[in-house]
Amino acid sequence: MESMGDVLRSMNNSALRQRSRDLEHNLLNHPLVKQLQAEHPELDESRLKINLSRLYQYTEEARNCANCPGLERCPNDFQGHYSKLTVETVNGFPDLYERKTACGLKVAQDNQDSIRKRIRSFYVDERVLNGGYDEMDIMGKDPRRASAVNKIFDYITGVKDEGLTSQGIYLHGTFGTGKTFLMCYLLHELAVAGYSGVIVYMPDFIEDLKSIMMDGQKLKETVDTLKNCDLLIFDDIGAENLNPWARDHVLGAILNYRMNRKPTFYTSNYPLDGLEKHLSFTSKDGEEAYKGQRLMDRIAPFVEVIPLHGENQRGRGK
Repeated sequence: MESMGDVLRSMNNSALRQRSRDLEHNLLNHPLVKQLQAEHPELDESRLKINLSRLYQYTEEARNCANCPGLERCPNDFQGHYSKLTVETVNGFPDLYERKTACGLKVAQDNQDSIRKRIRSFYVDERVLNGGYDEMDIMGKDPRRASAVNKIFDYITGVKDEGLTSQGIYLHGTFGTGKTFLMCYLLHELAVAGYSGVIVYMPDFIEDLKSIMMDGQKLKETVDTLKNCDLLIFDDIGAENLNPWARDHVLGAILNYRMNRKPTFYTSNYPLDGLEKHLSFTSKDGEEAYKGQRLMDRIAPFVEVIPLHGENQRGRGK
């Protein structure tokens, strides 16, 4: 934005004097300046004249905001902020002070950025997390989903009212019924309430563990993140190709740590008994029923099982 000094320097000498007088007259008679004077009668005209540059900045940025072109094209000196003038008395004399104040658009953007920082995803399409949510749209897609959706709404309300418990949700249903979308909605709503969360797409996560198992520091950081976040979602559990190490030493360690501390959530195409069969089998050791049962003892008692019925929504929006 052009400063008052730039405006004056662009004029020749004779025009400069006239332009300076006109600018001063216009500023002192600007409605915002008159309002400032009315609110602070102790602020005399001589003090205003000393602060003409601040008055110019104040009125110009107010004009820009009144004709806001959007946050990305904000013409003010400090994007997303405007000049706000206050009057303070120092040593018995009133004076003008300027501070930059975030506009509504900037505040909204910062809030959204703060929410996004509370959510991490491993191998989940970010578009699912950032696509926006409309509760009426969620309910209206398929009436058969209403019971499950209402239970998720109730869970969110309960956490907002009473805080987190160790109880999570096991959401299961057929392909494309919107399980991932609903868990992302839950994650977003509770991130708005201040909780941190992680969502992990299990097939890719288990596959990637093979490449990081030799990197002890990266593995520790990943496991610690999943252990300590407020909300953890294992998305599409049961679709991964398990190996004994990933099941027993990674997944088992995470669930063992969280089970009496923080809630864990799951989406799956399997009901619980089907998941137990899946967890009992690995490509290396074959079927080990007791190891599947051991993991299920860290899952089943700590979730509300919610079946999700409905049509395949893929390609049609969730």
